[in-house]
Amino acid sequence: IIPTSTGAARSVGRIIPELEGKMNGIAYRVPTPTVSVVDLVTDLEQSVSKGSINEAFLAAADGPMKGYLFYEKEELVSTDFRSHPGSAIFDSPSTMVLDGDMVKTMGWYDNEYGYACRIVDLVTFIGERGLS
Repeated sequence: IIPTSTGAARSVGRIIPELEGKMNGIAYRVPTPTVSVVDLVTDLEQSVSKGSINEAFLAAADGPMKGYLFYEKEELVSTDFRSHPGSAIFDSPSTMVLDGDMVKTMGWYDNEYGYACRIVDLVTFIGERGLS
């Protein structure tokens, strides 16, 4: 396992300005094929429960993020997510809440296949609109 820097967490601030300067991250390089995991720890302004966090992700996966965010109820391992089309698969059994406002969530993704699926989505979007 090789710890290394990543700009992914800092890049979130460019997309969601309210998070600018509030995130940082580290990547761990391991010799596994394609699948990666995001381990996100957040300090919230209000108390929450594991159930409320998981319910929010399930609602997003079934609603506005359907087809991009998936919700997993089973305890799986990285190879279970190979060739998964999702941009992220929320790992609900891994959700943890400490002292009510410190939350740890995890999301898996196939950084090759999932990315390729988003490129197909983009090409389809452009083609359907006759853009060139």
